[in-house]
Amino acid sequence: MSAVLDLADALIVFTPSGKRGRFPLGTPVLQAARSLGVDIDSVCGGRGLCGRCQVVVSEGEFAKHGVTSSSESLTPISEPEQRFARRMKLEPGRRLSCSTKLLGDVVIDVPQSSQVHRQVVRKAAEAREIDLNPLVRLYYVEVREPDMHEPSGDLRRLEEALEREWQLTGLSCELQVLQTLQPVLRKGEWKVTVAVHDEKTILGVWPGLKDAVYGLAVDVGSTTIAAHLCEILTGEVVASAGLMNPQIRFGEDLMSRVSYSMMNPGGAAQMTIAVREALNELAIEVAREANIAVEDLLEITLVGNPIMHHLILDIDPVELGGAPFALSTDMAVNLPARELGLKLHPNARAYVLPCIAGHVGADAAAVMLAERPDLADKLTLIVDVGTNAEIILGNKDRLVACSSPTGPAFEGAQISCGQRAAPGAIERVRIDPVTLEPRFRVIGCELWSDEPGFAEATKKTGVTGVCGSGIIEIIAEMYLSGVINQDGVIDGDLSARSSRIVPNGRTFAYVIADNGTVDLKITQNDVRAIQLGKAALYAGIKLLMERLGVDHVERIRLAGAFGSHIDVKYAVVLGMIPDCDLEFVDSAGNAAGTGARIALLDATSRATVENLVRIVEKVETAIEPRFQEHFVDAMAIPHKTASYPHLSKVVTLPASKPSASQNETRGRRPRRA
Repeated sequence: MSAVLDLADALIVFTPSGKRGRFPLGTPVLQAARSLGVDIDSVCGGRGLCGRCQVVVSEGEFAKHGVTSSSESLTPISEPEQRFARRMKLEPGRRLSCSTKLLGDVVIDVPQSSQVHRQVVRKAAEAREIDLNPLVRLYYVEVREPDMHEPSGDLRRLEEALEREWQLTGLSCELQVLQTLQPVLRKGEWKVTVAVHDEKTILGVWPGLKDAVYGLAVDVGSTTIAAHLCEILTGEVVASAGLMNPQIRFGEDLMSRVSYSMMNPGGAAQMTIAVREALNELAIEVAREANIAVEDLLEITLVGNPIMHHLILDIDPVELGGAPFALSTDMAVNLPARELGLKLHPNARAYVLPCIAGHVGADAAAVMLAERPDLADKLTLIVDVGTNAEIILGNKDRLVACSSPTGPAFEGAQISCGQRAAPGAIERVRIDPVTLEPRFRVIGCELWSDEPGFAEATKKTGVTGVCGSGIIEIIAEMYLSGVINQDGVIDGDLSARSSRIVPNGRTFAYVIADNGTVDLKITQNDVRAIQLGKAALYAGIKLLMERLGVDHVERIRLAGAFGSHIDVKYAVVLGMIPDCDLEFVDSAGNAAGTGARIALLDATSRATVENLVRIVEKVETAIEPRFQEHFVDAMAIPHKTASYPHLSKVVTLPASKPSASQNETRGRRPRRA
């Protein structure tokens, strides 16, 4: 961003906004910018301490503005700038606008890093933009010292300084701030940094200059919890971490946890304690990684499915266990983080995004905030794959949403050789259709298993199991190579020509790896677990398509940690999602986590997501009579009746063969996960 400033008989211009004004000689650039509404950042109040207000002088003749600009139009490098340059790096050509004054006509460029409402671009599956407009801001002030002839409290004089220097009025103050204010003021020699929430509440006071404040964006999944530590004023993600949700010990799927609460007095409270302990553990981990104190975290945003949402808030989820699946609240929740048992800054604030319906949670709301299907022209399908899949379909004309009980198989649970995504886990698989020999890649190694050096490269981690993306690829490859038929039955007759097909009780299994130290194989039960999950997912999607009266979708986005790593082609081969031009099928990354991050960094986004949950139409799969019909047809690979013309252009699908085993799934409805 730039600007041109007009001086008494000279001009100052900020480009590309073109904002310009005439100011007396000697006016600080920062003061001129603010008077014109140019949003140059500054935490220290113009004292040359924070370095956030850096600008660049544009050299040359600017006919558009009628200005010849040069560094001579500004005062020489000042002492505050020299001090800052000794402490921190000041790039050549950059000036601190608070310490630089106007001497003549000049064109000033404001770099994006110096803008208050700059955009942060993140790379995941695609470039992401987040407008920075945080609720928590820092203000550096100098407070009048006590005077016996003018008695007033330290808090009153602090508030006077905030009003005088930052035009903040009518502030309230947390009790902890009041309790620590006097020693902080004296330690800082009456120069302090103040954290203010929403221009209303003083959250913290630190001696001297503090130029960074942090927040945590957390996606609380039923199987895994992921957290992103952000520097709130810059939007930078400085650390990320994840762990398994410890509630798994109370039940792998959501309904098991509801049942645990029903059957065990105090069970819900136990699960609340477990998830809150996990959140505190994650906060400590990311703070340690970023080399900051956990007390530097002043805000946290949380998303999760309705049952996770309720348990975080210490609400018994029993009402979500049966129709009408009533939520305790479908509104966003704002409260002090300490009320959630979170050990961050004593006055940290928590924002829990709103849920959509009884089985469509705040995680789906966060996905909508990240993806904004309500702004799309194309009919877009968004699927956040987890223990319960969150499904959103629509465009700018109409939105519908549901959840579907896919179970934890896609995340490696309930699979005989399944594991979480970690070094040593198989994540990519290819099967030779002639020899039926597999080759694979594991997390932490770029080599395929049949390439020289693979054994040495994986010596430290070994080959330990198969993660979610690997399971999808294995079963899809087993289908494409003929190891399993359309109904998912492993062909035992192939054992006569391949040692990879081995008896496994009354059925057969396919051996992926067997090197004497590890014996990893896909069993018939593993295939069935994936079929049940993918059939439930497809059935939920089909219900939404029927609700909108459409027979195809134009774009598909796969969200979640699972969606970030899967090869989308195999998701279509398996029949997890409808046929679609693969050019328009891609990953959305951890969209729920991104939505939580947006809510952390952009205060205006909170009103957006709260409106989105009101306009989306909810479909409850548990009471839809056609769900079972769609589910049974979707058990076949890729589907019993649906055609896949787009997929057939890039993959040779085996010919369909009728199988009596299809009867195994008749009358079987998936258990709500």
